[in-house]
Amino acid sequence: MSTDPSALTRKDFTPNQDLRWCPGCGDYSIHSMLLSVLPTMGVPKEKIVIVSGIGCSSRFPYYVDTYGFHTIHGRAATVATGLKAANPDLNVWLITGDGDGLSIGGNHTLHLLRRNLDINVILFNNEIYGLTKGQYSPTSTKGLKTKTSPMGSIEQPMRPCAYAIGAGANFVARTTDKNPKHLKATLERAAGHSGACFIEVLQNCVIFNDGVHSEVTDKDKAANNQLVLKAGEPLCFGENNEKGIMLDGFDPKVVDVSQAGEDNLLRHDPTIEDIGYASMLSHFSLPDFPVPMGVFRQTDTVTYDSMIQQQVEVAKANRSDNSLEELYTGFSKASTWEVE
Repeated sequence: MSTDPSALTRKDFTPNQDLRWCPGCGDYSIHSMLLSVLPTMGVPKEKIVIVSGIGCSSRFPYYVDTYGFHTIHGRAATVATGLKAANPDLNVWLITGDGDGLSIGGNHTLHLLRRNLDINVILFNNEIYGLTKGQYSPTSTKGLKTKTSPMGSIEQPMRPCAYAIGAGANFVARTTDKNPKHLKATLERAAGHSGACFIEVLQNCVIFNDGVHSEVTDKDKAANNQLVLKAGEPLCFGENNEKGIMLDGFDPKVVDVSQAGEDNLLRHDPTIEDIGYASMLSHFSLPDFPVPMGVFRQTDTVTYDSMIQQQVEVAKANRSDNSLEELYTGFSKASTWEVE
């Protein structure tokens, strides 16, 4: 039976089972904020689907009382793509991690984003394989010692937001499990956007990579090491917004606002169509630059699923009532041949 979406509450999405993540895991925060957002979307409960692959984050379909698919490693994006293409009226959330979504599933995630399916992708980034007990992942810091890199990882880490922007995603954002208010606001922005949304959540794994984002997320360090993106406002950071970002030719640099002048700073505009500005932001990292938090890019483009439906309607309108035999023989001689 359909439920009036305006009457939905957090309780309607709360599962009747215990959550089983490690005590202190950042997944609890993300789960809590998603449960707060879902009832506010005005979408009937039976129209919401949670899709996941493999990983600690991928338990979400069990932990949200909606329809869901717990799929295989790296293939959540393919299942979500088929689901949305066949049922465009569904509200689809894809839950993945830095391993599931960027390693074995990296190619599938890329195509979901470039096609611009109306799907919300939440990527939990703890820079480690947590479920399989602590191997390095595509986002792990170079030099990190793990069970699969005992001498230190020799790989350059992937930048999830840069990857998403490069794939052409028209909504790309970053937030953190340690700031529930910002996390919820980011999920709300994604929920209200039509098109492929990619949200990277800096998430802590207390067992295998504890404190991985502490330089960015700890309260005593956040002001100086985070760049909170606010549309229309200058790129400032610091305890009193005393530092800012401006361009020196084509290169960004950190400046003292009192000396450079606020009018000379870059102002954040996530609606810029060209990906150059958002891509520049996505490459900011410590120690040279603060880590951006918020929406990097938000532009409007027709969605893949809506274009499919348009083609389906055209095909239905133009179809004939010919028999199957007439369909077979209706091609020109140039298009058919006989084998004796």
